[in-house]
Amino acid sequence: SASAAPAPNPSAQPLNGRYLFDTFVIGKSNQLAAAAAHAAVEAPGKTYNPLFIYGATGLGKTHLMQAIAHAILHRAPDTRVLYVSAEQFINEVIEGISRRTMPDLRKRYRHDIDLFLVDDVHFLEGKEATQEEFFHTFNALYEAGKQIALTSDRPPKEIPGLEARLVSRFEWGMVADIGQPDLEHRIAILRKKQEQDHLEMTIPDDVLRLIAEHVRSNVRELEGCIIKLLLFASLKHREISIELAREALADKIRPGEDSPGPPRSLPSIDRIQDVVARRWGVTSEQLRSKARIKTLVIPRQIAMYLARDVLQMQLVEIGQAFGGRDHSTVIHSVDKVQRQMSRDRSFRDRIESARSELIAQ
Repeated sequence: SASAAPAPNPSAQPLNGRYLFDTFVIGKSNQLAAAAAHAAVEAPGKTYNPLFIYGATGLGKTHLMQAIAHAILHRAPDTRVLYVSAEQFINEVIEGISRRTMPDLRKRYRHDIDLFLVDDVHFLEGKEATQEEFFHTFNALYEAGKQIALTSDRPPKEIPGLEARLVSRFEWGMVADIGQPDLEHRIAILRKKQEQDHLEMTIPDDVLRLIAEHVRSNVRELEGCIIKLLLFASLKHREISIELAREALADKIRPGEDSPGPPRSLPSIDRIQDVVARRWGVTSEQLRSKARIKTLVIPRQIAMYLARDVLQMQLVEIGQAFGGRDHSTVIHSVDKVQRQMSRDRSFRDRIESARSELIAQ
């Protein structure tokens, strides 16, 4: 008789049926990660194990990771896939310790699986007991030749409070990043979204281009614009046009921003240093210096945060621009500013105001 499908693993989170290779739009910013994901399907547990994909939020890391699972299941339907978020793993370990059910957890995570997918492994930072458990889980699966794929918002070396032995294991296979899509890639993503949803209304190319020129941050936001635009058009019973797009997406497309010339360039790191120095009462030379004077600490952290946030610069490059500081200093600075922004409204407003000045140049 035909073999029964494997019993579902109680820890598994469901896969998203739309996260397939067919719906993933490849461009320069994600080419390497996509190629590595395809290679993992061709030879699971062999070529790229683990596959570690990192990048900012909403750029398609989870999509690509789940596409591996769908493709492997298509070839071998009895593959036991375990897809979890790092947060869920942490919660299960805490519960396992308090309820003394660790043997069950280990069976679920180490024996009953062929493909292990973990989202957002940066959440393991600083969690010692969980890292210990994850370390042994990783080793058991790796030694058994099972494919492991992980996602994170930063590369292994840059996750603060991650044990060195995990960092080295995460780098054993392939570490690939997904960056922000360029203009042509963003237009292709919008076209794909339109095809995928079998939309009865077609969106003219000039409207797709307008959206792509203004929404640069991530794929999720681009796709959200299409949904919002279509809803707006059907509520108003109007054809989709540039005018309608401007109305529907007024929060994203500001008047006068679509001059026919090239899209506006991002500010330089020097410009960020100048704006922060002026607004926080120091000089840009001081920000770039090796000096550790107390009055420079906060403005320097803010400038580092803005370089990461506005320019999406690599941590190492940011460190170089600020007196050759190392990437861990940059991580610490960015985290510190983010925490302060979440707690202190006037601090956040000052930073938002500096950001607006930088973007409005």
